[in-house]
Amino acid sequence: MEVELHTEIFNDIYLKRLNDTTPLQILFGGSSSGKSFFAIGQRVIYDIMRGGRNYLICRQVAKDVRKSVYNEVTKTIKAWGCQSLFNINKTEFTITCTNGYQIIFSGLDDTEKIKSITPEKGVITDIVVEEATETERESIKQLEKRLRGGSEDVPKRITLLFNPILQTHWIYQDYFASIEWADDQTEYHDENVSILKTTYKDNKFLTKQDIARLENEKDPYYYAVYTLGKWGVLGDVIFRNWRCLDLNDETHDYYLPDEQRTNRRNGGDFGFSSDPAVIVCLHLDKMRKRIYIFDELYERGLTNQELASECINLIGKNYITWDSSEPKSIQELQIAGVNARGAKKGKDSVNFGVQWLQGYEIIIDVKCINAKREFSTYHWKKNKDGDSLRIPVDKDNHLIDAVRYALEDDMIIQEVEVVDNPFF
Repeated sequence: MEVELHTEIFNDIYLKRLNDTTPLQILFGGSSSGKSFFAIGQRVIYDIMRGGRNYLICRQVAKDVRKSVYNEVTKTIKAWGCQSLFNINKTEFTITCTNGYQIIFSGLDDTEKIKSITPEKGVITDIVVEEATETERESIKQLEKRLRGGSEDVPKRITLLFNPILQTHWIYQDYFASIEWADDQTEYHDENVSILKTTYKDNKFLTKQDIARLENEKDPYYYAVYTLGKWGVLGDVIFRNWRCLDLNDETHDYYLPDEQRTNRRNGGDFGFSSDPAVIVCLHLDKMRKRIYIFDELYERGLTNQELASECINLIGKNYITWDSSEPKSIQELQIAGVNARGAKKGKDSVNFGVQWLQGYEIIIDVKCINAKREFSTYHWKKNKDGDSLRIPVDKDNHLIDAVRYALEDDMIIQEVEVVDNPFF
């Protein structure tokens, strides 16, 4: 069908990317730069209505798809007033245009499902991966294979969207280090790869409050990454004693069958709009000094009633230790059937808990992407001279706090009485 769009609905920097056919496209940068709004919402709907393209839109974990990429697409359909042109199937997670072309949504945690996805008309021509830094290298390589074959009439593309995190990440090593990407660089293009870095300054639709929030960030790492869109460097991270593994993979020594998850601990941290509500489920192996983090919840906008339902689904009647600063919320969870209690906390509980956790090997399941992100970026504050203080930055630590609450009964503080030495 013929599609006519007014250019003022687009951020200027993305317009020339509307018809970009480079096989691998990377759109990354700071928060609120409009990259997802363009690449998941606007360009997808534009292409589908013109016909000839079928989209597969992914995130690492399937349960994150509905409240992120799926909503981005449906919001664009409504904003453009073209609901009559699309059949939205909420059960199958597909959106079909009247011309027969489709948008299909999936998590990358179900590789067999990805292999079997087939649109009703034609082949998958485009794959978009939101929050690509959550993914493993092998997942992206499998998606690239998914685009092979079929008609050569329509150039096939894979698009990666993300906020940068650390230069040690495999995406930086694979795509940025090899071209000697500079900190102040914003674009790169060759016949195989197209890279565009954007920031909040490229998004004309932001409010003054949105802009102020980003410009007033005090922590140097978060300002560099989320405000300026730069790849971060953290020389003084707090946790280096963790690794990420598939705890359901029976082929390695860290396989954790369900019957061994009985020595479990559960912790929670409250949040609603700006901060997420989180739940973390872990198994403690005191003999081997290992902590296995095998499940998580990390969501914004949940009422206490909704949080209670999610909690019961996740942990059943097992007890869970919550941040005690919200006694009313804890009571509401208890009324709803959650076996909840408040954390004891106490003087210097944060630093003591951090030090205690540093003495264990921490194994994080591959599906716990938020735990992985927090443990990789949790760092010490710095003073005005750039020297590290022994005070953790109180940001992006919701799951780490929940881990501390879950394990507080296992953290035995031994107080040593100091007396004067009679020999001196």
